[in-house]
Amino acid sequence: MRVLVTEDDEVLARALAAGLRREGIAVDVALDGGAALERLAVNRYDVVVLDRDLPGVSGDDICRAIVADRSDGRVLMLTAARSVRERVEGLGLGADDYLPKPFDFAELVARIRALGRRAVAPLPASLVHGDVSLDPARRVAIRGGRRLPLTTKELAVLECLLAANGRPVSAEELLDQVWDEAADPFTTTVKTTIGRLRAKLGDPPLIQTIRESGYRIGET
Repeated sequence: MRVLVTEDDEVLARALAAGLRREGIAVDVALDGGAALERLAVNRYDVVVLDRDLPGVSGDDICRAIVADRSDGRVLMLTAARSVRERVEGLGLGADDYLPKPFDFAELVARIRALGRRAVAPLPASLVHGDVSLDPARRVAIRGGRRLPLTTKELAVLECLLAANGRPVSAEELLDQVWDEAADPFTTTVKTTIGRLRAKLGDPPLIQTIRESGYRIGET
């Protein structure tokens, strides 16, 4: 899942990004409305966490632009305003959810995950291939009845590969969905993570390297 956090309080924005990355979510940050529109023009986001009170282009105008573009991405509005009227206004602009400040980080994560599941074709309750299963909601992967000790990135990569249902997934697609704009496209991060994931999945091997196409789940 890839999320855009648009928040003019830089300390809060960086803290949210760091926390969400620890949850295995790829995060980009925009500190004003203009920067948010620039990122939205070139990247696809599953969820946009959007502060209404932004310098430059307002959060309301960004929300209108997302709705007008018929984007599949979902909008979670943040605001210091707590009145019912203002919440209704935000939802009336096309936002999918609304969270007043201050908020609990765990609730923010839960709402982002819920919106992320609505942003794309819904995943089944469990992704399964052979004796490997992954529960996207609980973030648990099992092989042969044994829970796999995967990191958040390894879980996210496994989820992408299982969700592709046999289709090769390129390194660029994995960078886009599992990491974020800070990732170096020339890095060996994807290759390294795939290597660790293969080792933890054990035998028989499941992840194939498809020349010039990427990686896929399947028996070798």
